[in-house]
Amino acid sequence: MDKSQVDQPLSPNSRRSFSFSSLRIKKRHNSNDEGVSMRRRGLRSFSSYRETSIQGEQPRGNLISEVAEKKSSIPPGEDEVGRPGALKRFSAMWSSFRRGRKEKGKDPEPPEPLDPIEPQNVSRQHRYVSGQYFFEYLVVVSLKKTRDGSSYEPQITYQFPKRDTMARHQIEEEEKLLKAITLFSFPEGINWAPLTEYHSETFSFVLTGIDGSRKNGYCRRLLPGGKGARPPEAYCIISSLACFGLFSKIFDEVEKRRQISMAMIYPFMQKLREAQFPAPGHTVEIKSFIPESGTEIISLTRPLDSWLEHVNFAILFDCLTDEEVLLVFAAAVLERRIIFVADELGTLSQVIHAVAALLYPFTWQHTFIPIIPEILIDVVMAPTPYLLGVQKRLLHLVCDQSDLMVDLSEKKDKTFIFSMGGESSILPPKLQTEILESLSKRQNASTVEELNRVVSESFLYFFVRTVGHYAPYVKYSHGAQGVFEKRSFYKAINSKTTRHFVKKFIQTQMFDLFIQEVEKQQPGPQQGIFYRKIIEYQEKKKREKKNKH
Repeated sequence: MDKSQVDQPLSPNSRRSFSFSSLRIKKRHNSNDEGVSMRRRGLRSFSSYRETSIQGEQPRGNLISEVAEKKSSIPPGEDEVGRPGALKRFSAMWSSFRRGRKEKGKDPEPPEPLDPIEPQNVSRQHRYVSGQYFFEYLVVVSLKKTRDGSSYEPQITYQFPKRDTMARHQIEEEEKLLKAITLFSFPEGINWAPLTEYHSETFSFVLTGIDGSRKNGYCRRLLPGGKGARPPEAYCIISSLACFGLFSKIFDEVEKRRQISMAMIYPFMQKLREAQFPAPGHTVEIKSFIPESGTEIISLTRPLDSWLEHVNFAILFDCLTDEEVLLVFAAAVLERRIIFVADELGTLSQVIHAVAALLYPFTWQHTFIPIIPEILIDVVMAPTPYLLGVQKRLLHLVCDQSDLMVDLSEKKDKTFIFSMGGESSILPPKLQTEILESLSKRQNASTVEELNRVVSESFLYFFVRTVGHYAPYVKYSHGAQGVFEKRSFYKAINSKTTRHFVKKFIQTQMFDLFIQEVEKQQPGPQQGIFYRKIIEYQEKKKREKKNKH
Protein backbone atom coordinates (compact mmCIF):
# COMPACT_ATOMS: atom_id res chain seq x y z
CA MET A 1 0.00 0.00 0.00
CA ASP A 2 1.07 3.52 -0.62
CA LYS A 3 0.74 4.51 2.97
CA SER A 4 -1.68 7.29 3.65
CA GLN A 5 -0.03 10.66 3.46
CA VAL A 6 -1.45 13.36 5.65
CA ASP A 7 0.52 16.53 5.24
CA GLN A 8 -1.47 18.89 7.39
CA PRO A 9 -4.35 18.91 9.88
CA LEU A 10 -7.83 18.63 8.44
CA SER A 11 -10.32 21.27 9.28
CA PRO A 12 -13.84 20.15 10.19
CA ASN A 13 -15.15 21.41 6.86
CA SER A 14 -12.61 19.89 4.55
CA ARG A 15 -12.10 16.40 3.24
CA ARG A 16 -9.58 14.73 1.01
CA SER A 17 -9.77 12.22 -1.77
CA PHE A 18 -7.72 9.05 -1.69
CA SER A 19 -6.55 6.80 -4.46
CA PHE A 20 -5.86 3.09 -4.35
CA SER A 21 -3.00 1.03 -5.68
CA SER A 22 -3.45 -2.53 -6.84
CA LEU A 23 -0.82 -4.91 -5.60
CA ARG A 24 -2.01 -7.89 -7.55
CA ILE A 25 -4.62 -8.02 -10.29
CA LYS A 26 -5.68 -11.36 -11.68
CA LYS A 27 -7.87 -11.99 -14.71
CA ARG A 28 -10.01 -15.08 -14.68
CA HIS A 29 -11.75 -16.79 -17.53
CA ASN A 30 -15.43 -17.68 -17.48
CA SER A 31 -16.03 -15.50 -14.46
CA ASN A 32 -19.81 -15.40 -14.66
CA ASP A 33 -20.62 -15.53 -10.98
CA GLU A 34 -24.38 -15.73 -10.62
CA GLY A 35 -24.21 -14.85 -6.95
CA VAL A 36 -22.20 -11.64 -7.28
CA SER A 37 -23.36 -8.41 -8.86
CA MET A 38 -21.98 -7.85 -12.36
CA ARG A 39 -21.13 -4.26 -11.63
CA ARG A 40 -17.99 -5.43 -9.81
CA ARG A 41 -16.45 -7.43 -12.59
CA GLY A 42 -15.02 -4.53 -14.57
CA LEU A 43 -12.75 -3.52 -11.72
CA ARG A 44 -11.19 -6.56 -10.10
CA SER A 45 -9.80 -5.21 -6.89
CA PHE A 46 -8.38 -2.14 -5.22
CA SER A 47 -6.27 -4.37 -3.05
CA SER A 48 -4.85 -7.81 -3.39
CA TYR A 49 -2.23 -9.14 -1.07
CA ARG A 50 -1.02 -12.56 -0.09
CA GLU A 51 1.14 -12.95 2.97
CA THR A 52 4.23 -15.14 2.99
CA SER A 53 4.10 -17.47 5.95
CA ILE A 54 6.52 -16.68 8.75
CA GLN A 55 7.29 -20.23 9.68
CA GLY A 56 5.98 -23.68 8.81
CA GLU A 57 2.41 -23.91 7.70
CA GLN A 58 0.45 -20.77 8.15
CA PRO A 59 -2.38 -19.59 6.03
CA ARG A 60 -1.57 -16.81 3.67
CA GLY A 61 -2.71 -14.04 5.81
CA ASN A 62 -5.10 -11.26 5.80
CA LEU A 63 -5.33 -8.59 3.44
CA ILE A 64 -5.45 -5.08 3.46
CA SER A 65 -6.07 -1.43 3.37
CA GLU A 66 -4.38 0.69 0.75
CA VAL A 67 -4.62 4.46 1.11
CA ALA A 68 -2.62 7.20 -0.55
CA GLU A 69 -3.71 10.77 -0.24
CA LYS A 70 -4.30 12.82 -3.35
CA LYS A 71 -3.45 16.48 -2.92
CA SER A 72 -6.88 17.87 -3.61
CA SER A 73 -9.47 19.18 -1.25
CA ILE A 74 -13.20 18.76 -1.61
CA PRO A 75 -15.32 21.89 -1.27
CA PRO A 76 -17.96 21.79 1.43
CA GLY A 77 -21.48 21.25 0.20
CA GLU A 78 -20.62 18.28 -2.03
CA ASP A 79 -20.74 15.76 0.73
CA GLU A 80 -24.26 14.44 1.11
CA VAL A 81 -25.12 10.83 0.40
CA GLY A 82 -25.59 10.42 -3.35
CA ARG A 83 -23.41 13.49 -3.72
CA PRO A 84 -21.63 14.56 -6.90
CA GLY A 85 -18.51 15.27 -4.85
CA ALA A 86 -18.28 11.62 -3.84
CA LEU A 87 -18.64 10.52 -7.45
CA LYS A 88 -15.83 12.85 -8.47
CA ARG A 89 -13.65 11.40 -5.75
CA PHE A 90 -14.42 7.89 -6.87
CA SER A 91 -13.65 8.91 -10.44
CA ALA A 92 -10.26 10.12 -9.22
CA MET A 93 -9.69 6.77 -7.50
CA TRP A 94 -10.54 4.92 -10.71
CA SER A 95 -8.18 7.09 -12.77
CA SER A 96 -5.38 6.44 -10.31
CA PHE A 97 -6.16 2.73 -10.38
CA ARG A 98 -5.98 2.68 -14.19
CA ARG A 99 -2.66 4.51 -14.15
CA GLY A 100 -1.38 1.99 -11.61
CA ARG A 101 -2.15 -0.89 -13.96
CA LYS A 102 -0.23 0.70 -16.81
CA GLU A 103 2.78 1.18 -14.60
CA LYS A 104 2.71 -2.46 -13.49
CA GLY A 105 4.90 -3.47 -16.41
CA LYS A 106 7.99 -2.51 -14.47
CA ASP A 107 9.11 -4.84 -11.75
CA PRO A 108 9.47 -2.95 -8.48
CA GLU A 109 12.96 -2.59 -7.17
CA PRO A 110 13.62 -4.87 -4.22
CA PRO A 111 13.14 -2.90 -1.00
CA GLU A 112 16.27 -2.04 0.91
CA PRO A 113 16.35 -3.41 4.43
CA LEU A 114 15.04 -0.97 6.98
CA ASP A 115 17.61 0.23 9.41
CA PRO A 116 18.31 -2.00 12.41
CA ILE A 117 19.69 -0.32 15.48
CA GLU A 118 23.21 -1.36 14.50
CA PRO A 119 23.50 -1.29 10.68
CA GLN A 120 27.03 -2.63 10.76
CA ASN A 121 25.90 -5.81 12.51
CA VAL A 122 25.37 -8.14 9.56
CA SER A 123 23.78 -10.99 11.51
CA ARG A 124 21.20 -8.71 13.08
CA GLN A 125 20.45 -7.04 9.79
CA HIS A 126 19.83 -10.43 8.19
CA ARG A 127 17.59 -11.44 11.05
CA TYR A 128 15.57 -8.25 10.64
CA VAL A 129 15.10 -8.65 6.90
CA SER A 130 14.05 -12.27 7.34
CA GLY A 131 11.22 -11.17 9.62
CA GLN A 132 12.69 -12.38 12.92
CA TYR A 133 12.41 -9.15 14.88
CA PHE A 134 9.38 -8.78 17.12
CA PHE A 135 8.63 -5.31 15.89
CA GLU A 136 9.81 -2.46 13.72
CA TYR A 137 8.53 0.53 15.70
CA LEU A 138 6.90 1.47 18.92
CA VAL A 139 5.33 4.92 18.80
CA VAL A 140 3.15 6.93 21.13
CA VAL A 141 0.51 8.98 19.33
CA SER A 142 -0.90 11.88 21.34
CA LEU A 143 -3.73 14.27 20.57
CA LYS A 144 -2.45 17.84 20.41
CA LYS A 145 -4.46 20.99 19.93
CA THR A 146 -4.27 22.61 16.53
CA ARG A 147 -2.77 26.09 16.23
CA ASP A 148 -6.12 27.82 16.41
CA GLY A 149 -7.08 25.68 19.41
CA SER A 150 -10.40 24.62 17.87
CA SER A 151 -9.68 20.88 17.58
CA TYR A 152 -7.11 18.14 18.06
CA GLU A 153 -4.73 16.39 15.71
CA PRO A 154 -2.78 13.17 16.37
CA GLN A 155 0.99 13.57 16.59
CA ILE A 156 3.79 11.13 17.35
CA THR A 157 5.34 12.17 20.66
CA TYR A 158 7.56 9.12 21.23
CA GLN A 159 9.28 6.82 18.77
CA PHE A 160 11.51 3.81 19.33
CA PRO A 161 13.87 3.22 17.70
CA LYS A 162 14.79 6.53 16.10
CA ARG A 163 16.77 6.24 12.92
CA ASP A 164 19.63 8.57 12.17
CA THR A 165 21.36 7.04 9.17
CA MET A 166 18.96 6.53 6.29
CA ALA A 167 18.93 7.26 2.59
CA ARG A 168 16.56 9.93 1.34
CA HIS A 169 14.00 7.49 -0.05
CA GLN A 170 14.05 5.58 3.26
CA ILE A 171 13.32 8.82 5.12
CA GLU A 172 10.39 9.52 2.80
CA GLU A 173 8.99 6.02 3.31
CA GLU A 174 9.36 6.35 7.06
CA GLU A 175 7.49 9.66 7.03
CA LYS A 176 4.65 8.09 5.08
CA LEU A 177 4.52 5.19 7.52
CA LEU A 178 4.46 7.42 10.57
CA LYS A 179 1.69 9.58 9.09
CA ALA A 180 -0.32 6.45 8.35
CA ILE A 181 0.10 5.34 11.96
CA THR A 182 -1.37 8.60 13.27
CA LEU A 183 -4.31 8.26 10.88
CA PHE A 184 -5.19 4.70 11.90
CA SER A 185 -4.47 5.21 15.62
CA PHE A 186 -7.23 7.83 15.76
CA PRO A 187 -9.54 7.00 12.85
CA GLU A 188 -12.24 9.24 14.33
CA GLY A 189 -10.34 12.28 13.09
CA ILE A 190 -10.41 15.58 14.94
CA ASN A 191 -13.60 15.17 16.96
CA TRP A 192 -12.08 14.86 20.41
CA ALA A 193 -12.47 16.61 23.75
CA PRO A 194 -10.58 16.23 27.04
CA LEU A 195 -11.86 13.31 29.14
CA THR A 196 -11.69 12.28 32.78
CA GLU A 197 -12.59 8.65 32.07
CA TYR A 198 -11.80 6.50 29.06
CA HIS A 199 -12.15 2.76 28.62
CA SER A 200 -8.83 1.32 27.41
CA GLU A 201 -9.13 -0.52 24.08
CA THR A 202 -6.82 -2.59 21.88
CA PHE A 203 -7.25 -2.96 18.13
CA SER A 204 -5.23 -3.62 15.00
CA PHE A 205 -4.85 -2.48 11.41
CA VAL A 206 -2.75 -3.54 8.44
CA LEU A 207 -0.65 -1.46 6.04
CA THR A 208 0.56 -2.87 2.75
CA GLY A 209 3.56 -1.35 0.96
CA ILE A 210 3.82 -0.74 -2.77
CA ASP A 211 6.22 -3.70 -2.93
CA GLY A 212 3.68 -6.01 -1.29
CA SER A 213 5.37 -6.02 2.11
CA ARG A 214 2.98 -6.17 5.02
CA LYS A 215 3.05 -4.27 8.29
CA ASN A 216 0.67 -5.03 11.14
CA GLY A 217 -0.31 -2.19 13.41
CA TYR A 218 -1.30 -2.99 16.99
CA CYS A 219 -2.77 -0.14 19.03
CA ARG A 220 -3.75 0.35 22.62
CA ARG A 221 -5.55 3.56 23.45
CA LEU A 222 -5.88 4.75 27.03
CA LEU A 223 -6.01 7.84 29.13
CA PRO A 224 -2.47 8.96 30.09
CA GLY A 225 -1.54 9.49 33.71
CA GLY A 226 -2.37 12.85 35.26
CA LYS A 227 -5.17 14.81 36.84
CA GLY A 228 -8.13 16.55 35.31
CA ALA A 229 -9.58 16.18 31.82
CA ARG A 230 -7.13 15.16 29.11
CA PRO A 231 -7.34 13.49 25.69
CA PRO A 232 -6.38 9.82 25.31
CA GLU A 233 -3.14 8.64 23.73
CA ALA A 234 -2.31 5.56 21.69
CA TYR A 235 0.60 3.16 21.92
CA CYS A 236 1.20 1.63 18.54
CA ILE A 237 3.52 -1.24 17.59
CA ILE A 238 4.34 -1.84 13.94
CA SER A 239 5.47 -5.37 13.10
CA SER A 240 5.70 -7.71 10.13
CA LEU A 241 4.39 -10.45 12.44
CA ALA A 242 0.74 -11.30 13.01
CA CYS A 243 0.02 -12.39 16.57
CA PHE A 244 -2.63 -10.24 18.25
CA GLY A 245 -2.63 -12.04 21.60
CA LEU A 246 1.13 -11.83 22.00
CA PHE A 247 1.24 -8.10 21.27
CA SER A 248 -1.66 -7.48 23.65
CA LYS A 249 0.49 -8.93 26.43
CA ILE A 250 3.39 -6.72 25.35
CA PHE A 251 1.05 -3.72 25.63
CA ASP A 252 0.26 -4.72 29.22
CA GLU A 253 3.95 -4.44 30.04
CA VAL A 254 4.35 -1.15 28.15
CA GLU A 255 1.32 0.33 29.91
CA LYS A 256 2.65 -0.72 33.32
CA ARG A 257 5.99 0.96 32.65
CA ARG A 258 4.33 4.07 31.24
CA GLN A 259 2.63 4.64 34.58
CA ILE A 260 6.10 4.90 36.15
CA SER A 261 7.96 6.81 33.46
CA MET A 262 8.38 6.94 29.69
CA ALA A 263 12.06 6.19 30.33
CA MET A 264 11.09 2.74 31.64
CA ILE A 265 9.65 1.72 28.27
CA TYR A 266 12.95 1.99 26.41
CA PRO A 267 14.96 -0.83 28.10
CA PHE A 268 12.02 -3.25 27.90
CA MET A 269 11.44 -2.59 24.19
CA GLN A 270 15.19 -2.77 23.53
CA LYS A 271 15.31 -6.26 25.09
CA LEU A 272 12.22 -7.28 23.13
CA ARG A 273 13.64 -5.98 19.88
CA GLU A 274 16.81 -8.02 20.37
CA ALA A 275 14.86 -11.23 21.09
CA GLN A 276 13.90 -13.65 18.35
CA PHE A 277 10.23 -14.22 17.60
CA PRO A 278 9.45 -17.70 18.99
CA ALA A 279 8.40 -20.67 16.88
CA PRO A 280 4.77 -21.89 17.27
CA GLY A 281 4.25 -23.30 20.76
CA HIS A 282 7.54 -21.87 22.07
CA THR A 283 8.27 -19.18 24.65
CA VAL A 284 10.72 -16.32 24.77
CA GLU A 285 11.68 -14.72 28.10
CA ILE A 286 12.46 -11.02 28.43
CA LYS A 287 14.29 -9.69 31.50
CA SER A 288 13.33 -6.20 32.56
CA PHE A 289 14.18 -4.08 35.61
CA ILE A 290 11.50 -2.03 37.36
CA PRO A 291 12.33 0.26 40.31
CA GLU A 292 11.11 -1.09 43.67
CA SER A 293 10.20 -4.40 41.97
CA GLY A 294 13.63 -5.51 40.81
CA THR A 295 14.26 -7.61 37.71
CA GLU A 296 11.17 -9.20 36.20
CA ILE A 297 11.06 -12.03 33.68
CA ILE A 298 8.25 -11.68 31.17
CA SER A 299 7.33 -14.89 29.34
CA LEU A 300 5.82 -14.49 25.86
CA THR A 301 4.41 -17.70 24.41
CA ARG A 302 3.39 -18.07 20.78
CA PRO A 303 0.28 -20.23 20.23
CA LEU A 304 0.84 -23.70 18.80
CA ASP A 305 -1.79 -23.11 16.10
CA SER A 306 0.24 -20.33 14.53
CA TRP A 307 -2.17 -19.78 11.66
CA LEU A 308 -4.85 -18.74 14.18
CA GLU A 309 -2.70 -16.57 16.43
CA HIS A 310 -4.13 -13.30 15.08
CA VAL A 311 -7.70 -14.43 15.75
CA ASN A 312 -10.12 -14.71 18.65
CA PHE A 313 -13.32 -16.31 17.41
CA ALA A 314 -14.96 -15.74 20.81
CA ILE A 315 -15.48 -12.05 19.92
CA LEU A 316 -17.21 -13.01 16.68
CA PHE A 317 -19.64 -15.34 18.44
CA ASP A 318 -20.26 -12.81 21.21
CA CYS A 319 -21.58 -10.43 18.55
CA LEU A 320 -23.40 -12.88 16.27
CA THR A 321 -25.36 -16.12 16.62
CA ASP A 322 -24.09 -19.27 14.92
CA GLU A 323 -26.69 -18.87 12.18
CA GLU A 324 -25.71 -15.23 11.61
CA VAL A 325 -22.03 -16.18 11.37
CA LEU A 326 -22.98 -18.73 8.74
CA LEU A 327 -24.75 -16.05 6.66
CA VAL A 328 -21.74 -13.73 6.88
CA PHE A 329 -19.45 -16.60 5.89
CA ALA A 330 -21.66 -17.39 2.89
CA ALA A 331 -21.51 -13.78 1.69
CA ALA A 332 -17.72 -13.68 2.16
CA VAL A 333 -17.24 -16.95 0.26
CA LEU A 334 -18.86 -15.40 -2.81
CA GLU A 335 -16.78 -12.22 -2.35
CA ARG A 336 -19.59 -9.81 -1.68
CA ARG A 337 -19.17 -6.29 -0.32
CA ILE A 338 -19.56 -6.52 3.45
CA ILE A 339 -19.54 -3.68 5.99
CA PHE A 340 -19.35 -4.35 9.73
CA VAL A 341 -20.60 -1.67 12.11
CA ALA A 342 -19.69 -1.35 15.80
CA ASP A 343 -18.97 1.23 18.48
CA GLU A 344 -15.73 -0.35 19.67
CA LEU A 345 -12.60 -0.34 17.49
CA GLY A 346 -11.40 -3.58 19.06
CA THR A 347 -14.65 -5.33 18.15
CA LEU A 348 -14.39 -4.24 14.52
CA SER A 349 -10.78 -5.33 14.04
CA GLN A 350 -11.22 -8.66 15.86
CA VAL A 351 -14.42 -9.63 14.05
CA ILE A 352 -13.16 -8.79 10.56
CA HIS A 353 -9.93 -10.73 11.11
CA ALA A 354 -12.03 -13.64 12.38
CA VAL A 355 -14.28 -13.61 9.30
CA ALA A 356 -11.23 -13.59 7.02
CA ALA A 357 -9.78 -16.53 8.98
CA LEU A 358 -12.94 -18.57 8.38
CA LEU A 359 -12.02 -18.65 4.70
CA TYR A 360 -8.81 -20.64 5.28
CA PRO A 361 -7.17 -22.21 3.25
CA PHE A 362 -8.36 -19.47 0.92
CA THR A 363 -7.35 -15.84 1.27
CA TRP A 364 -9.52 -12.76 0.85
CA GLN A 365 -8.06 -11.09 -2.23
CA HIS A 366 -9.84 -7.75 -2.17
CA THR A 367 -10.02 -4.55 -0.15
CA PHE A 368 -9.73 -5.31 3.57
CA ILE A 369 -9.82 -2.44 6.08
CA PRO A 370 -10.76 -3.47 9.64
CA ILE A 371 -11.24 0.15 10.72
CA ILE A 372 -11.85 2.90 8.17
CA PRO A 373 -10.61 6.34 9.20
CA GLU A 374 -13.39 8.87 8.78
CA ILE A 375 -11.59 10.77 6.02
CA LEU A 376 -11.41 7.56 3.94
CA ILE A 377 -15.08 6.69 4.27
CA ASP A 378 -15.71 7.04 0.53
CA VAL A 379 -14.08 3.64 0.01
CA VAL A 380 -17.53 2.17 0.75
CA MET A 381 -18.55 3.33 -2.74
CA ALA A 382 -16.06 1.01 -4.42
CA PRO A 383 -17.81 -1.40 -6.83
CA THR A 384 -15.42 -4.24 -5.95
CA PRO A 385 -15.66 -6.77 -3.09
CA TYR A 386 -14.51 -5.62 0.35
CA LEU A 387 -14.51 -6.35 4.07
CA LEU A 388 -14.74 -3.04 5.92
CA GLY A 389 -15.16 -1.92 9.52
CA VAL A 390 -17.07 1.31 10.18
CA GLN A 391 -17.72 2.97 13.52
CA LYS A 392 -21.42 3.17 14.21
CA ARG A 393 -21.42 6.94 14.50
CA LEU A 394 -20.61 7.03 10.77
CA LEU A 395 -23.51 4.75 9.86
CA HIS A 396 -25.40 7.55 8.11
CA LEU A 397 -22.52 7.88 5.62
CA VAL A 398 -22.54 4.24 4.52
CA CYS A 399 -26.19 3.20 4.33
CA ASP A 400 -27.13 1.14 1.25
CA GLN A 401 -23.54 1.13 -0.02
CA SER A 402 -22.81 -2.58 0.45
CA ASP A 403 -24.22 -6.02 -0.31
CA LEU A 404 -24.39 -6.87 3.40
CA MET A 405 -24.19 -4.56 6.41
CA VAL A 406 -23.74 -6.24 9.80
CA ASP A 407 -24.35 -4.51 13.13
CA LEU A 408 -22.03 -5.91 15.81
CA SER A 409 -23.05 -3.54 18.62
CA GLU A 410 -24.89 -4.69 21.74
CA LYS A 411 -27.76 -2.24 21.35
CA LYS A 412 -29.21 -2.88 17.90
CA ASP A 413 -32.61 -3.22 16.35
CA LYS A 414 -31.47 -5.93 13.95
CA THR A 415 -28.19 -7.60 13.02
CA PHE A 416 -28.40 -7.17 9.26
CA ILE A 417 -29.03 -3.50 8.58
CA PHE A 418 -28.95 -4.14 4.85
CA SER A 419 -28.77 -7.28 2.75
CA MET A 420 -28.99 -8.03 -0.96
CA GLY A 421 -30.64 -11.31 0.01
CA GLY A 422 -30.08 -14.95 -0.77
CA GLU A 423 -27.31 -15.51 1.78
CA SER A 424 -29.19 -18.40 3.40
CA SER A 425 -29.30 -20.33 0.10
CA ILE A 426 -25.62 -19.94 -0.90
CA LEU A 427 -24.28 -22.92 1.06
CA PRO A 428 -25.64 -26.45 0.59
CA PRO A 429 -28.33 -27.06 3.28
CA LYS A 430 -26.83 -30.36 4.47
CA LEU A 431 -23.39 -28.79 4.92
CA GLN A 432 -24.90 -25.81 6.75
CA THR A 433 -26.38 -28.25 9.26
CA GLU A 434 -23.03 -30.01 9.66
CA ILE A 435 -21.24 -26.70 10.32
CA LEU A 436 -23.79 -25.73 12.98
CA GLU A 437 -23.50 -29.14 14.68
CA SER A 438 -19.71 -28.86 14.69
CA LEU A 439 -19.82 -25.30 16.07
CA SER A 440 -21.93 -26.47 19.02
CA LYS A 441 -18.89 -28.41 20.28
CA ARG A 442 -17.10 -25.15 21.10
CA GLN A 443 -19.20 -24.93 24.28
CA ASN A 444 -16.84 -27.53 25.74
CA ALA A 445 -13.72 -25.51 24.88
CA SER A 446 -11.82 -24.41 27.98
CA THR A 447 -9.29 -22.08 26.30
CA VAL A 448 -9.26 -19.54 23.49
CA GLU A 449 -6.88 -21.76 21.52
CA GLU A 450 -9.21 -24.73 21.85
CA LEU A 451 -12.23 -22.67 20.83
CA ASN A 452 -10.34 -21.30 17.83
CA ARG A 453 -9.45 -24.82 16.75
CA VAL A 454 -13.06 -26.08 16.97
CA VAL A 455 -14.41 -23.10 14.99
CA SER A 456 -11.71 -23.14 12.31
CA GLU A 457 -12.03 -26.88 11.75
CA SER A 458 -15.80 -26.55 11.37
CA PHE A 459 -15.34 -24.31 8.34
CA LEU A 460 -12.19 -26.04 7.10
CA TYR A 461 -14.15 -29.28 6.94
CA PHE A 462 -16.73 -27.49 4.76
CA PHE A 463 -14.04 -26.75 2.16
CA VAL A 464 -12.74 -30.32 2.42
CA ARG A 465 -16.24 -31.59 1.59
CA THR A 466 -16.86 -29.16 -1.27
CA VAL A 467 -13.53 -28.68 -3.07
CA GLY A 468 -11.12 -31.05 -1.34
CA HIS A 469 -11.05 -33.35 -4.38
CA TYR A 470 -9.17 -30.78 -6.53
CA ALA A 471 -5.78 -32.56 -6.74
CA PRO A 472 -6.58 -35.23 -9.39
CA TYR A 473 -8.00 -32.52 -11.66
CA VAL A 474 -4.71 -30.63 -11.95
CA LYS A 475 -3.07 -32.33 -14.92
CA TYR A 476 0.68 -32.16 -15.54
CA SER A 477 2.52 -33.04 -18.75
CA HIS A 478 6.24 -33.10 -19.72
CA GLY A 479 7.34 -31.02 -16.74
CA ALA A 480 5.08 -28.11 -17.72
CA GLN A 481 2.92 -26.17 -15.27
CA GLY A 482 -0.24 -27.99 -14.28
CA VAL A 483 -3.63 -27.23 -15.82
CA PHE A 484 -6.80 -27.33 -13.73
CA GLU A 485 -9.71 -29.12 -15.43
CA LYS A 486 -12.48 -26.97 -13.99
CA ARG A 487 -15.47 -28.58 -15.71
CA SER A 488 -14.47 -32.15 -14.84
CA PHE A 489 -13.80 -30.99 -11.28
CA TYR A 490 -17.32 -29.81 -10.49
CA LYS A 491 -19.00 -32.47 -12.65
CA ALA A 492 -17.45 -35.06 -10.35
CA ILE A 493 -19.62 -33.83 -7.44
CA ASN A 494 -22.67 -36.06 -6.90
CA SER A 495 -24.76 -33.68 -4.77
CA LYS A 496 -26.70 -31.23 -6.93
CA THR A 497 -26.74 -28.48 -4.27
CA THR A 498 -23.00 -28.85 -3.59
CA ARG A 499 -22.23 -28.80 -7.31
CA HIS A 500 -24.31 -25.63 -7.70
CA PHE A 501 -22.31 -23.94 -4.93
CA VAL A 502 -18.93 -25.08 -6.27
CA LYS A 503 -19.73 -23.75 -9.77
CA LYS A 504 -20.06 -20.30 -8.19
CA PHE A 505 -17.16 -20.60 -5.78
CA ILE A 506 -14.58 -21.59 -8.41
CA GLN A 507 -15.21 -18.24 -10.13
CA THR A 508 -13.94 -16.27 -7.14
CA GLN A 509 -10.48 -14.74 -6.96
CA MET A 510 -9.68 -16.57 -3.75
CA PHE A 511 -10.18 -19.97 -5.40
CA ASP A 512 -8.46 -18.76 -8.58
CA LEU A 513 -5.31 -17.74 -6.68
CA PHE A 514 -5.37 -20.97 -4.67
CA ILE A 515 -5.52 -23.18 -7.75
CA GLN A 516 -2.88 -21.12 -9.55
CA GLU A 517 -0.48 -21.89 -6.71
CA VAL A 518 -1.34 -25.58 -6.98
CA GLU A 519 -0.70 -25.49 -10.75
CA LYS A 520 2.78 -24.09 -10.14
CA GLN A 521 3.74 -26.89 -7.75
CA GLN A 522 5.24 -30.21 -8.73
CA PRO A 523 2.94 -33.25 -8.99
CA GLY A 524 2.62 -35.28 -5.82
CA PRO A 525 1.50 -34.89 -2.19
CA GLN A 526 1.10 -31.31 -0.97
CA GLN A 527 1.84 -29.82 2.41
CA GLY A 528 -0.37 -28.02 4.88
CA ILE A 529 -3.28 -28.41 7.27
CA PHE A 530 -5.86 -28.38 4.47
CA TYR A 531 -4.18 -31.25 2.65
CA ARG A 532 -3.91 -33.26 5.88
CA LYS A 533 -7.61 -32.80 6.55
CA ILE A 534 -8.38 -33.94 3.01
CA ILE A 535 -6.36 -37.13 3.55
CA GLU A 536 -8.10 -37.75 6.88
CA TYR A 537 -11.51 -37.30 5.26
CA GLN A 538 -10.66 -39.61 2.35
CA GLU A 539 -9.41 -42.32 4.71
CA LYS A 540 -12.55 -41.96 6.81
CA LYS A 541 -14.74 -42.43 3.71
CA LYS A 542 -12.74 -45.53 2.74
CA ARG A 543 -13.25 -47.04 6.20
CA GLU A 544 -16.98 -46.31 6.08
CA LYS A 545 -17.24 -47.90 2.64
CA LYS A 546 -15.28 -50.95 3.80
CA ASN A 547 -17.48 -51.39 6.89
CA LYS A 548 -20.61 -51.37 4.73
CA HIS A 549 -19.29 -54.36 2.84
